[in-house]
Amino acid sequence: MFHVQFITHFTERFTYLDSVRIALEGGCRWIQLRMKEAADEDVEQVARLALPMCREQGATFIIDDRVELAKRVGADGVHLGKTDMPVAEARGRLGKDFIIGGTANTFAEVMSLYKAGADYIGCGPFRFTTTKQKLAPILGLEGYRSITGQMAREGVGLPIVGIGGVGAEDMADLKAAGLTGIALSGSILRAEDPVAEMRRVMNISYTL
Repeated sequence: MFHVQFITHFTERFTYLDSVRIALEGGCRWIQLRMKEAADEDVEQVARLALPMCREQGATFIIDDRVELAKRVGADGVHLGKTDMPVAEARGRLGKDFIIGGTANTFAEVMSLYKAGADYIGCGPFRFTTTKQKLAPILGLEGYRSITGQMAREGVGLPIVGIGGVGAEDMADLKAAGLTGIALSGSILRAEDPVAEMRRVMNISYTL
């Protein structure tokens, strides 16, 4: 199976919590709560509502960036961007049972995260995305092939998830490029029927 992660986002139609509900209803079982500009107390409020929703569906619940908050609310793990707390430090604070993901744009960054003890890599952006400011250089399929090829040569077996402007129609190509999964957000929430679109993505993932 091709792994699918959903990253929360808010739009004119949906709140962060709505987006969690949509993803879960559509069958996604890995939710990352990402509220980049929000205050800690606002993130905690949403996290404490989202966590039981994820537990009820047997979904993994990851919080973006906020290590202490993830520990306090009992999330399954954290995802750390390049300017967030270093993975090794987060591991020291959270212990071995927490899932820790890191963001990479190059093979050197993948190796650095691997050595620091990350459990998976969010690698991108695949293409231009509006949900992220300060976009790193766009990788495309060629960029992914290069990174996954080097990982194979170095014997680095970390799960690597494509992110940044990814949609259902990209999944087969991304798997062929050596990725183990995708993370998506906007392509679900922009769909006319987001739950149906999430379900479509999950159905494709089971066939890959």
